[in-house]
Amino acid sequence: MTAELVRGQNHPLPQSRLEIRVSAGTPMVAAATLGDEQGRIHGVDWVAHPGTPTLPGLEVSRQAAADHRLAVDLDAMPEAVHRVSVLLALPTGAGGPTRFGAVPAPFVAVTGLDGTGIASFTVAGLDTESAVIALELYRRQGAWKVRAIGQGYAGGLADLFTDQGLAEARQLAGGIHEAVAQGLARSVPAPSSRPDGDRSRQPAAPALGPDQGGPASTSSGSGPLPTSPYGTQTPGIPGQPAPQSPYQGGDAQPAAPTSGGGIDYSHPRRQTSAPPPPPPTAPPAEPGRPAQPVAGDATGWSMDERLYNQVWGMFEDLARTTAAYRSAVDFAESRMEKELDQVLSDPRSRIGGQGDAAREAAQARHTELVDQAQAALDRDVAQLTAESEVVEPALPPAFARWDNPVWHGYRVPMEIPMALRLGDLHLPECADLRIPMLIRLPLERGLWIDSGRGASLDGSFTDTHDMRRLAMETAVAHAARLLAVYPAGEFTVHVIDPAGSGAQALDPLVRTGVLAGPPATGAAGVTDVLARLIQRVDLVQMALRGGAPDSLPPGFDTSQQLLIVNDFPHGFDDRAVNQLRYLADEGPAVGVHLMMVADREDASAYGPLLDPLWRALLRLTPVPDDHLADPWVGHAWTYEPPVVPPGSQVLQQVLTKVAEARAKHW
Repeated sequence: MTAELVRGQNHPLPQSRLEIRVSAGTPMVAAATLGDEQGRIHGVDWVAHPGTPTLPGLEVSRQAAADHRLAVDLDAMPEAVHRVSVLLALPTGAGGPTRFGAVPAPFVAVTGLDGTGIASFTVAGLDTESAVIALELYRRQGAWKVRAIGQGYAGGLADLFTDQGLAEARQLAGGIHEAVAQGLARSVPAPSSRPDGDRSRQPAAPALGPDQGGPASTSSGSGPLPTSPYGTQTPGIPGQPAPQSPYQGGDAQPAAPTSGGGIDYSHPRRQTSAPPPPPPTAPPAEPGRPAQPVAGDATGWSMDERLYNQVWGMFEDLARTTAAYRSAVDFAESRMEKELDQVLSDPRSRIGGQGDAAREAAQARHTELVDQAQAALDRDVAQLTAESEVVEPALPPAFARWDNPVWHGYRVPMEIPMALRLGDLHLPECADLRIPMLIRLPLERGLWIDSGRGASLDGSFTDTHDMRRLAMETAVAHAARLLAVYPAGEFTVHVIDPAGSGAQALDPLVRTGVLAGPPATGAAGVTDVLARLIQRVDLVQMALRGGAPDSLPPGFDTSQQLLIVNDFPHGFDDRAVNQLRYLADEGPAVGVHLMMVADREDASAYGPLLDPLWRALLRLTPVPDDHLADPWVGHAWTYEPPVVPPGSQVLQQVLTKVAEARAKHW
């Protein structure tokens, strides 16, 4: 499986002959430099660019394009070469964008010659820069690795080459742009922004079209892209904006909904990378019936990626069809009210047979429109349900529920998966249809398991004690899944339980020995764990800022770290609270993550001081709750936490295998 890198992260290269595939939303220049052990370029003949596209062991594109393939043969590199830096730059003087902040984030993938994904990196977070070092291949102790860099330069290629120690930096940059200008007319055009470039599903057919007076759009905002209800961590195709809604915003006119027809399960294509191997096709459908859904019916380099993209497409389809239904019902209500107002505004029709007939006609039209909307919703939900029944059994452990049989054959993975299931999502119009809630790995923000007392959706209330117990059990289930989907030794869990109130829920983690150490108790335990993690964050940040991520102390644990904090703020003084805030803000970027099990009311004495902490975490609940907002279509999605089946030993069995693999690793 392809390793999804974040800035500063590295990954071993299992082979020497590689392809580096670059995908972007606008033509750009791809180049590469060869560097010595210090990363310095010895001369212009150590730079491969459109004017000189070939060097020993390296070949780049000959012109600016939206997509590039760079060929690399590490065995053919000269002995003096220890680094190969992949550069991207926007062409100058072509009338196009002049800064990366104005174009989609480039997506760079390192693959084998057969297209097998090795590592990928989305070069995000740029603004005024016009040139960037996307990633580098480097040799360390005879082995090659790839590292995500993402270092941008507002001064373009000239500043980039100067930073790498090239004396002829400005002359070379000018020569490259001149060579690009000569071949720009032959460059590959940017990918089309038409919806057929995304997951090719037809928008759900609303019961009302514009010709019936129905709204063509249900989106009240002007943003053209949907936002996931998972918060800022939006699932989607790597390096690509989320698929466009049929209710497009921005400067474009709203797209008129299509009438009739169900969801089209035809294969999409991925604009941010070279075409992957075709996914399995569905059996031919009988005339007049929709195509039968197939697991993996989406684009991607692997089955896991195709399933991930398919789940995201199912989420979008359900959001669209529900938005169309609600819009149609709202329109029917407003139309009936308008017609009734017209009847009542005329004194002659308020009483008598004429008024009754008008009211009955308005009610009949309302019922007809609502029935049409319900029929369209039922049709699309039935198709999505059929797809869910096919997809759910095919999901890998990282995406599967705890009751999925895939866990019975669980083995500790060799690679980090691209995403993790945190629970299920559903809407009230189709409560039986569950969509897996998947978030990308590594985590980009911490988790908050809200143990506050509240009412369940069924109207029942959970007392404080039970809510805290359920919250801690939910946290353990999440931690166990994270441990299970990471390779042995690449994920470490610490626990702070100041009063020991979570001992019973933590027993599976403690008994199997998968924790980094016993749960820390008391104020001293809190201080010790926080101090060690703060030191880790500071060391990694200094190494990254100094450009020497491999200079960490010998024996330094480079695995991802998760800190579970129970019963906050008990046992925390003001200094510990500030340290916790620091970890929430700075930790995710360097692989330190928080999982808070807390009731916000318990920390109310701190007032607004802790507001940034709560906002930095993704709130989850131990009971079903409709708190996840989807600003794209205005839905409130109901979240259901992952539940281990009563009496099941699956959690214990999985953690036992994780512990055995960790023991062998160390």
